[in-house]
Amino acid sequence: MSRGQESKGQENGPPIAARRPSPRLLHGVTVQDDYAWLKDEKWQEVLRDPSLLAPDIRTYLEAENRFTETHLAPTEALQKTLVAEMRGRIKEDDSGVPTPDGPFAYLWKFREGGQHEQIGRTPRDGGEMQTVLDGDALARESDYFKFGGTRHSPDHRLVAWSADVRGSEYFTLRVRRWETGEDLPDILEQTGGGVVWGRDSTFFYYVQVDDNHRPLKVFRHRLGTPQAVDVLVYEEKDVGWFTHIEKSSSGRFCVIAGGDHDTTEQHLLDLAQPDAVPRLVAPREKGIRYSVEDRGEELFILTNEGGAIDFRIAIAPLATPDRPHWRELVPHRPGVYILGIELFAGHLARLERSNALPSIVIRDLATGTEHVIAFDEAAYSLDMAGGFEFETTTLRFVYSSMTTPAEVYDYDMAGRTRTLRKRQQIPSGHDPANYVTTRILAPSHDGAEVPVSILHRRDFKKDGSAPLLLYGYGSYGMAMPASFSANRLSLVDRGFVYAIAHIRGGSDKGWSWYLDGKREKKTNTFDDFAAAGRALITSGYTSAGRIVGHGGSAGGMLMGAVANRAGDLFAGIVAEVPFVDVLNTMLDDKLPLTPPEWPEWGNPIIDEAAFRYILSYSPYDNVAARDYPAILAMGGLTDPRVTYWEPAKWIARLRATMTGGGPVLLRTNMGAGHGGSSGRFNRLDEVAIAYAFALRTVGLA
Repeated sequence: MSRGQESKGQENGPPIAARRPSPRLLHGVTVQDDYAWLKDEKWQEVLRDPSLLAPDIRTYLEAENRFTETHLAPTEALQKTLVAEMRGRIKEDDSGVPTPDGPFAYLWKFREGGQHEQIGRTPRDGGEMQTVLDGDALARESDYFKFGGTRHSPDHRLVAWSADVRGSEYFTLRVRRWETGEDLPDILEQTGGGVVWGRDSTFFYYVQVDDNHRPLKVFRHRLGTPQAVDVLVYEEKDVGWFTHIEKSSSGRFCVIAGGDHDTTEQHLLDLAQPDAVPRLVAPREKGIRYSVEDRGEELFILTNEGGAIDFRIAIAPLATPDRPHWRELVPHRPGVYILGIELFAGHLARLERSNALPSIVIRDLATGTEHVIAFDEAAYSLDMAGGFEFETTTLRFVYSSMTTPAEVYDYDMAGRTRTLRKRQQIPSGHDPANYVTTRILAPSHDGAEVPVSILHRRDFKKDGSAPLLLYGYGSYGMAMPASFSANRLSLVDRGFVYAIAHIRGGSDKGWSWYLDGKREKKTNTFDDFAAAGRALITSGYTSAGRIVGHGGSAGGMLMGAVANRAGDLFAGIVAEVPFVDVLNTMLDDKLPLTPPEWPEWGNPIIDEAAFRYILSYSPYDNVAARDYPAILAMGGLTDPRVTYWEPAKWIARLRATMTGGGPVLLRTNMGAGHGGSSGRFNRLDEVAIAYAFALRTVGLA
């Protein structure tokens, strides 16, 4: 097919993408890619300006959107009902718990009917909120709007803020005066969105994203000067590494944190020195991960060094922070994964997870005594919320479960008392007693036991007749918390069981659980998910052909893989921004995420074994002449993470190859990226489409 030639559609049928053979010989294997033409040669420019998309590609994507809309037209009334239900569970004039810092407490809130946050502050002890950034007003100038970050200056006179107006994750930084609400002339383009302020409030650090969408450079910006004269203070030379910045616990340093999925390295910038140069903590060593926090003249280091697969905590002198000077504080305990730490003047808080259940451990740094914060539900979510102040005994944490809406607590680490600051309100009503959260262990192919968190109504009958939505992710060491989601109730109240499979590739059962689902062990992830489905069938929660699989991004890759490997289990598959063209993406070192992703998947360019292994499971490359479940793939045109052409190519090949089943549908958001539509209510439209598809697939719509 030549550029400008349209893909043909059958009358009253789906669009048929033209085949344009594009064979590649690699490692003695010819890889055929008939739909490579769907990748716009100017994809970098399209991220910044979607109107530049090649006309033939746009024509095809729009035809797919029309077909999907037509197919789902019988569910239009249901979609509207679902949106109304989900919106009814959102407190429209919601607000966050104010976070104190000096004379003020900072917070966000929504106005009734508002799509975007208002950012502001109150006096520390309470009072009327002063709004400095009105997201709804800022969003009027574009179809897409998302805040990247906001951070007030140490003198509380300014706020640095950023926004993305295309969904491409290129954030423009500005600085606003609190007193007047006016922006300074400073405008910084193509940033990662966040800043770390210098102590005197006259300068800050930020990360610039390059043309391949990689955050590799840290700049210092002095207020009142153009971006062109900003000083480069750090540049990462390894294109496989990403760089970000954060303020240290004490506020003394800007931490430059770089790394890939296997290895990290950190530098410190003294925020009291406008001309500071980065100071290396410990040189990078392949396979060693670490992060640092500071207290006085000591660094607290969370690391896997020394064979600590599930991580340990060490301390080191600030003056000599390199690895030989690390001393044990909290030893490694296999199976007890330390996710992160929060450091305060007198206490250390660490978030741990054991057997897929989290807890917070508080350590008194003066005495060394420890105590634990945990909860009794069978499955729940727990996270530390952080704050601005170091000299405090207050830790903020957030708790929820699949039945219990989120609760925000302030916890006195010295007095061991907790104060409930906020409970998520469900305006339309929610009685946790009407629902049950439970957990089963699913035996996988090699004997590994996969935790599965389950939510259902209390009046549910475990006779195998219920439809079930099974959610999974399983990559990058990201755990899927058994947290509350008001949206899910729209499925559960219609008879669905909702389940989360805590599969390998995530860190739900420790870092080794992650290592057992990456690179040469990746297929464990897919087999675990299928095992979870079979265990749910065996336990009477559902039956074969009554399951809808759901995953996004790397979880969308999981969906594509299980559709190929265990499609008979599923009535339908919802794959959001699915990473399904794994091999071709890992072979293209110009794409934003490819070099940083090689430690996760392997480098098929230079490693024949990695090439053959990825080829063996890559969803796009393994589409076969067989029946498939109904599939809905959802992508975003300006997505820099999972590019729009991945789901487009996948659906095109499925439609040309499968022998039965389906239908297979593609919906591309032509004005958004990885996260879908911006705005808390607009996003509900996409959730409703996915849910309506799931309900229709099992005969409930």
